[in-house]
Amino acid sequence: MDPCPFVRLTVGNLALKIPVATKPARSLVHPSSSPCFCKIKLKNFPIQTAVIPCLPADGQAADVQVQSMAASYHLSKTDLDKLIGKSLFTGKLYLKIAIYTGRRGTTCGVSSGRLLGKVSVPLDLAGTETRACLFHNGWITVGKDAKSASAQFHLNVKAEPDPRFVFQFDGEPECSPQVFQIQGNIRQPVFTCKFSFRTTGDRNQRSRSLPSEQSSTRGWLSSFGSERERPGKERKGWSITVHDLSGSPVAAASMVTPFVASPGSDRVSRSNPGSWLILRPGDGTWKPWGRLEAWRERGASDGLGYRFELSPDTSAAGIVLAESTLSSSKGGKFMIDLAANNAGNGRLTPGSSTSPACSPRGSGDFGYGLWPYCTYRGFVMSASVEGEASKCSKPAVEVSVQHVNCTEDAAAFVALSAAIDLSIDACRLFSQKLRKELCPPQDLLHY
Repeated sequence: MDPCPFVRLTVGNLALKIPVATKPARSLVHPSSSPCFCKIKLKNFPIQTAVIPCLPADGQAADVQVQSMAASYHLSKTDLDKLIGKSLFTGKLYLKIAIYTGRRGTTCGVSSGRLLGKVSVPLDLAGTETRACLFHNGWITVGKDAKSASAQFHLNVKAEPDPRFVFQFDGEPECSPQVFQIQGNIRQPVFTCKFSFRTTGDRNQRSRSLPSEQSSTRGWLSSFGSERERPGKERKGWSITVHDLSGSPVAAASMVTPFVASPGSDRVSRSNPGSWLILRPGDGTWKPWGRLEAWRERGASDGLGYRFELSPDTSAAGIVLAESTLSSSKGGKFMIDLAANNAGNGRLTPGSSTSPACSPRGSGDFGYGLWPYCTYRGFVMSASVEGEASKCSKPAVEVSVQHVNCTEDAAAFVALSAAIDLSIDACRLFSQKLRKELCPPQDLLHY
């Protein structure tokens, strides 16, 4: 089945030149005395915030070497149709950017930043599903001061085709659902999932289709996990195997480190997270592909913290691809996007994901440069995650076409999506009960 059309709209290469004012002026603030940031708005999408690097006022356009991405929008065919349709009836579509000096945030309910000026970039998204389009790349005058004292704002705005395979779980992962591939209004079954409990005596996640793994994987699977097999507040042994339509296992997610309540509390702490191993078949056995750690954040956010790292084929250390926080109650979207900079704010925010500092987002090339041991670049995948308040979780998974060369590639991302969804329950406060599907038969009487 063909992939679904998506368009990636990106805003990057931000820079600001503010002249030194000979006389005090409300709108002229020297960059050395105050940070600058902007708020980026696309119609019907959440506002994204980004820091703006300041350049010397006497610098030339050629001096702009900033290559970080400040904001990105992932537009599905439905999103595009709405935006293009509205522009036909309400006039031209614009990307609007408000530029501020001063620190971000609020003080006593009042915004701390001072508005320097606003910029609007016209967008024509028609046809961007099949061709790239550059809407702006260069300097724009900001503010209404005299021309000799106007601030200059540099940005790059472009849209590129980003086709993706879309998958939808037909039920909650712990209920062993089917997984469908979605293409418009067409739903085609492609995988089945089997949720099970792996006991202490069966740590190697045996599979009928991979009989040789019993002896070959016991050692390394134990080495990835922790032997915290003590009684008490813990959740352990969860496993989900993804099969193709012929019944052959093509990926799996296995809980290798139990989710244990930290001493004196009823939550899994960041200092002692639970973990999953994402597995792919190879040479008649399971081979590690990635590792997902999850924990329950403290404080006002009370969110699900997570870190996903890729397991190289070599003996090198794992490569962190995503580390962020999701709302435990409302959920959000798990995303691996190696070109994103989390709206340029450098912080991890609930409901979104960002790549860490060691990822290509800091390499100066929007994440498309060379990166040892990693073939992934740009947008990789995303998965919707329902929170504890949801009655039913049916994860939707998007995977970039450039990262799927075979069934096992897609299945690995499906298994990862199941693991992050199940981590919401694994990190649920131990004072709360789990649904019966997540309780081993011998423990049902305790819940």
